[in-house]
Amino acid sequence: MAIIGTGNIGCDLLLKVMASPHLRCDSFAGRRISSPGIELAESRGIPTTAGGIDAVAESADRIDVVFDATSAQDAVHNWNILEGLGVPVIDLTPSHLGKFCVPALNLEECLTEQNVSMVTCGGQAAVPIARCFSDASDGLGYLEIATASSSASVGPATRANIDEYAFTTQHATHEFCRVDTAKTILVINPAEPGMVMRNTIAVPASENLDMEALRVSVDTMEKRINSYVPGYRVVVPPVATGDRVMVTIEVEGLGDWLPRYAGNLDVITCAAVAVAEGRAEARR
Repeated sequence: MAIIGTGNIGCDLLLKVMASPHLRCDSFAGRRISSPGIELAESRGIPTTAGGIDAVAESADRIDVVFDATSAQDAVHNWNILEGLGVPVIDLTPSHLGKFCVPALNLEECLTEQNVSMVTCGGQAAVPIARCFSDASDGLGYLEIATASSSASVGPATRANIDEYAFTTQHATHEFCRVDTAKTILVINPAEPGMVMRNTIAVPASENLDMEALRVSVDTMEKRINSYVPGYRVVVPPVATGDRVMVTIEVEGLGDWLPRYAGNLDVITCAAVAVAEGRAEARR
């Protein structure tokens, strides 16, 4: 397999791929030979290239899957090349070119797709809980997802894709949940030391919810996600407070590339690894 993109997400992903007994990275592709990501890969004995997508395309016949950890704009260009070569892509950008995949919700139906979209970090963390709200109701009028991540964990590609982040997260919420209106809020917090990624999912108190069903569903979903994202946990279980019903979760990272506050990296890289491992298992 190959990874395109040597920023924060690409580096964290590389370290998780290296720790997987089912995956092997044969190419870590970026644009600057002196980038910290390339230096990291070379220090671990991973083949690197500054040739980006062109270098990956040249060795397409030897690659089982490509992880795209670039940007939404670059992902479009990369897919235009890889699609015709028949190379499967696991897309960690908010480009939404392929089928949405949230492993806790639809892993099995994504294993044979040529292009799988990992939504966004907020989507991986919060959409499953949004689905719990949806399942505990007859359909929702309004649902809100507010995600707060440490500034140090949000790289330039993510900052450039804020609009795509909000659109893609909202689109995934509509696809996986019965909700008329979904709103996504992203807060990039500059606090020092960095704060652990937090996500609050809320609906108006006027929504017709079965609170006991919601509690059971959230508990089950937490365990399901925690099986592939070890730092995922519910910190505020379903509670009615004032004019809304809310759940808050946080994701603490493993500290592979950035400190443990960078759960926004782990939640999407762990999910992407779960898809790749599922594909590898399915081929056996």
